Amino acid sequence: MVYPSNMPAKLTREEVHEFLDAKPGWITLTTLGRDGYPHSVPIGYFRVGEEVYLGCRAGTQKIKNIERNPKVSLSLEAGRTMGDIKGVMIQGDARVYTDPEDLVRLSREGARQRGVPEEELPTEPRPGAAYIGVTPRKIISWDYSREE
Repeated sequence: MVYPSNMPAKLTREEVHEFLDAKPGWITLTTLGRDGYPHSVPIGYFRVGEEVYLGCRAGTQKIKNIERNPKVSLSLEAGRTMGDIKGVMIQGDARVYTDPEDLVRLSREGARQRGVPEEELPTEPRPGAAYIGVTPRKIISWDYSREE
């Protein structure tokens, strides 16, 4: 196996947004459990501006963890070999959304980004739904297809 000899390039802010918007896979959300251990789960997501939103069910372990400690990380990586791996890790502050107005607004935005026609967008929240919004505080990125 051949490994790149130099450090991978970092992605620009625009490249980070393009990579996230390309949705090359599930993003991994890591929260901290009550016992201090990381709790990492793959989850669907979408981006609005700088914020990353994750749809889930209310009352799950990740929601409980965020309510105790809003510091989270998100990780997304794509590629098949050391020569083409690209990824982003976002460290940020999470907020849980359960208010019906927020749920409708976020579910409509998520559906809109998936290409759902305007007339078919949700008009009421799914029972038991919640969203997690993550405000990035630090972004770490890597692109092994290019060198620094």
